[in-house]
Formats: sequence, structure tokens, C-alpha cells
Amino acid sequence: MIFSLFSIFLVILWIVLGTSFTKLHPFLVLLTAAFFLAFLLGIAPLEALSFIQKGFGKIVQNIGLLILFGTVIGVALEKSNGTIALANGILKYLNKLPLPYAVSCIGYLVSIPVFCDAAFVILSQLNKTLSRQTKTPLVGLTVALSTGLFAPHVLVPPTPGPLAAAANLNLENLLLLIIIGGSIAFILILVGGWYGNFLIKKNKYEEVALEENEGKSTTESLILPSFRSALLPILVPIMLMCLGTMIKLFPEFYGKEYLLWLTEPTMALGVGMLFAFQLIKGKEFVNTTLKKGIEQAAPILIITGMGGALGTIIQTIPLQDYAKEIATLSGLGILIPFIIAALLKTAQGSSTVAIITTSSIIFPLLPVLGLDSEMGKVWAIMALGVGSMTVSHANDSYFWIVSQMSGLDVKTAYKTHTIGTLLQGVVGLVVVFTGYTIWNLL
Repeated sequence: MIFSLFSIFLVILWIVLGTSFTKLHPFLVLLTAAFFLAFLLGIAPLEALSFIQKGFGKIVQNIGLLILFGTVIGVALEKSNGTIALANGILKYLNKLPLPYAVSCIGYLVSIPVFCDAAFVILSQLNKTLSRQTKTPLVGLTVALSTGLFAPHVLVPPTPGPLAAAANLNLENLLLLIIIGGSIAFILILVGGWYGNFLIKKNKYEEVALEENEGKSTTESLILPSFRSALLPILVPIMLMCLGTMIKLFPEFYGKEYLLWLTEPTMALGVGMLFAFQLIKGKEFVNTTLKKGIEQAAPILIITGMGGALGTIIQTIPLQDYAKEIATLSGLGILIPFIIAALLKTAQGSSTVAIITTSSIIFPLLPVLGLDSEMGKVWAIMALGVGSMTVSHANDSYFWIVSQMSGLDVKTAYKTHTIGTLLQGVVGLVVVFTGYTIWNLL
């Protein structure tokens, strides 16, 4: 048993070293990790290959279309300028809020369908324009936006990381994950908004250097869809999944089967994708959007699938049979997924890789940790989610996007963006641990 746990430790160490120091692609690192672990556990080569194929296929089967549909929605919102329409709409409705909190709310909504790095690129010019128009220090608005985008990215489906974690842990109730993840993410964007506001008060306003017509291009010269039409691709899938949960509570009636089919997460996101297509005009534009969405979804699916393959190898270890030997883990409970994810994130930079890998590792440990119920799995995903945001620094591509798009030097980016993600991670752990403790007492 001790050797099995040590083998898992060696694999985690290789994943950290392989992705951070050798700069190998996560797919190759996870593939070699799976075969290496199988070798250490004495699994025959052909049997190991069968396990890896099975784990890879299961993940792709379960969430392949979910990730594809969610990615296409994000691309459609980006190409149609729907993200900017959402941002402008939120500013309009939240104009009484301090600007950093309003900007964090923009990030919260936009990051659900769109990757945080892509969303920051899209919204960075809007951020500069707001800084100039309101004479607000850009550094504070930068942190407000970067942290506002980051929290939903690691906690709220249909972002690929939480979706993959749900698949790896066999979580069936995605709506429960959306509700809990959305609530905790909202708390964390307030943390980011507070820190952004703190930096604004600390720093003096400096004129933002814009290219000619750069500021106008974001808000004035672009043709934007309405706020309502941009919101529907996000809102409709959530409403459909909520409806599906309610329908399951009713006795059988005519048409119930078809309604349940329509409200399944995959179909709900498919409907959301159709609403997203309404934002873009022309068959050629739709085809281009689909092509880009497929290109973005493919590497995510491959990495996620390999995470599932590694998880299948780990599941061959009869951890439950040795529960008494590792019962001390139950005392740590929710801290285990947080610690593993935080170490992986800090070491190799990618939140998505940290989420996928950690969820694969902890799945066999769920009964020992007391997290094998549906709600327990949700808390586990929340813990590894907040762990995967602790912290964003120089080995994270998002760190460089935030710093370069906002004109921050590396030292300033460390003092602002990195500290902001650290605060979110620490507060997130406190919130998750508190919620988990209360749930255990009920």
C-alpha cells in the first residue's frame, strides 16, 4: 500500500517537472505518467494500454460534446462582439457600483462561456477606455478584470476544467455544481473587486497610452448585438438544466421523456449554441465559428481524455481495502484536493491541467475522504478549483496576457495580479472549508 501511494507521488512529481521544467505538452506528460504508473504497479503492458484506452474514451464520450458546444458558444460571442455587449450591459445596470466591482462582474459573466485569457484580450481595450474616461488607475481595473475572469474559469461549468472534473469524479448533477460553483465564484470576484479598489486608492491615475481610435473601436465603432441576445446563449442552457431538475420531481406525464432529453446538459448547451449562432450572420461565418471552436476544443479534449486515462490506472489500486491504513486522510478531508491542485498549479502554470490531473488522482480517494456522495463530489471540485487558482505567476500564460495587454511590468504584475489570485485562493479555501463543515453538520 505504501509503495502504491509512493508511486502516485512519483507520478505527480513527474507531471510537475514534465510540464513546468521540460516544457513538454501536457498530453505527452500525462500519457507517460499513465504508463509509468502502470509499470510501477506491475500492470502488464497490454492491460495498461487497455485501461488507458478505456479511460480516454470514457471521458471523451461523457463530455466531448459538452466541451465542444461550450467552446463554440464562446467563439460565437467573441466573433459577434457579444462579450463587449455583455460588458456594456453590465456596466449600464451596475452603474451605481464602484467601478472595480462592476468590472469584476463583467469578468464573472463573460468568463463562463469564454476562456479567461481570450476574454481578457477581448475586454482589455474596454478596460483602458474605462480607465481613461473615469480617470481611474488602470492597475486596479486590470486586477478587477483578471480576477473576475479567473474565478468562474476554475469553478463554473461549462468552462472545460470544472466539466472535466465532474466527469472524472462521476458527478451526475451538473446543476448543483453550477449553483455552488457560481455562488463561490461570485464571492471570490468580490475579493478581486476589493483588491482592485484597494490598488486604485493606492495608485495615482496615469494617462493610458492608446493607439489612434483604439478606445473608440471597443465601444463606438463596432457593431454590437443587444445585451439580451448576447445573454441568451449563456442563460438558456442554465434555465433548461434548472427545468430538467424540476421535471424529475414530477410524476410521469406525456412528453416528460422529451423534455428530459432537451434539458440534459449536452442538449441544453446545444440549444445555447443555436442561440449563439443567431448573433452571427451568414453560413460562412457560422462555419468559421464552428471551425475555430473545434480547433480550441480539440486540445482540451485530448488533455482531459489523458487525465481520465491516468485516473483509470490509479483506480486499479484497491485504496478502499486499505482504508484503515490511510484513515488519517479523512481528517484532512477537503484539504487534500486543494493542496494537490495548488501544488500543480503553482508548479506548472495551467489551471485546467491542475484541475484535470487532481480530479483523476483523488477519485479513488473519495470514499476515504468522505466525499463520495453527489454533494461531496461538488465540494471536492470546489476545493481543487480554488486550489487551481493559487497562484497565477510567470509560468502561467494568463499572467503574461494580463501583464502585456495592460502594460504592466513583471514586478508590478506580481504585486497585483499574482497577489490577487493568491487572495482569491486563500479566501476560496476558507469559504469551501466553511461550507463543507456546515454541510457535514447538517
